[in-house]
Amino acid sequence: MAKYILKISCNDQQGIIATVTNFIHNYQGNIVYIDQHVDSIENIFFMRLEFEFNADLHLVKHLKDDFSINIAHRFNMDWKINSPTKKPKMALFVSKYDHCLYDILGRYNSGELHVEIPFIISNHLNLKPIADSFNIDFYHISVTKENKSEAEDVQLKLLTKHNIDFIVLARYMQIVSAKLISKYQNNIINIHHSFLPAFAGAKPYHSAFKRGVKIIGATSHYVTEDLDEGPIIEQDITRVSHIHTISDLILKGRDLEKIVLSRAIKLHLERKTMVYNNKTIIFS
Repeated sequence: MAKYILKISCNDQQGIIATVTNFIHNYQGNIVYIDQHVDSIENIFFMRLEFEFNADLHLVKHLKDDFSINIAHRFNMDWKINSPTKKPKMALFVSKYDHCLYDILGRYNSGELHVEIPFIISNHLNLKPIADSFNIDFYHISVTKENKSEAEDVQLKLLTKHNIDFIVLARYMQIVSAKLISKYQNNIINIHHSFLPAFAGAKPYHSAFKRGVKIIGATSHYVTEDLDEGPIIEQDITRVSHIHTISDLILKGRDLEKIVLSRAIKLHLERKTMVYNNKTIIFS
């Protein structure tokens, strides 16, 4: 039997869960996971449901059409059904920092990430040897103030050619414009330290060290046109004290960035995220 994931959001109203589960039952599907949340302030209902379904592609299409006409329309739902067996295609954007790239490719190479990585894009050549060592295509696309629009056109052509589903900015030190964001809405994942906006700038750890911070953290979020203010997917922190040097803070920060970014990628791949009002619902 093939497994499918159904995600739903709509105004909260009576009978949604019963109607949806009965619909799956009538198609002889077996529900293996269900989780739901109601935002009582906004009166919005969210649900993620996994079900097994023994059918050919024709019947799957019939199920989707039937659901759209008789269930989704009735409740005015935003919804999507996906098969987790299909590997999404992920493009990596990098600059010069290598810690997140090594971590992602290591997890990818070991089979931990259920994804395809057709290529890596960078505005520098520094990390090409890493891509070569993992046998992944590497495209160097220089980005300057003068050629940014043209560079993004080249990036978009590559993304379209390879049918990329989502993008991960693995410490890509460039601001992504609306041109990419509009095409990959809620499908571009970024990582940064959690000092923003308190210690913005080129040397945030140096500034934090001078202030004697007691915790440092990392945040992974979907990219929006508001810089570093997109819907948060995952966060984590670690404690530091007066005994730690600036180098200690940087190393701890990079470890957190790797862990938090990998968790965010997994949540996205497993379709456990739902975005609304610049926030996320993260299902367990």
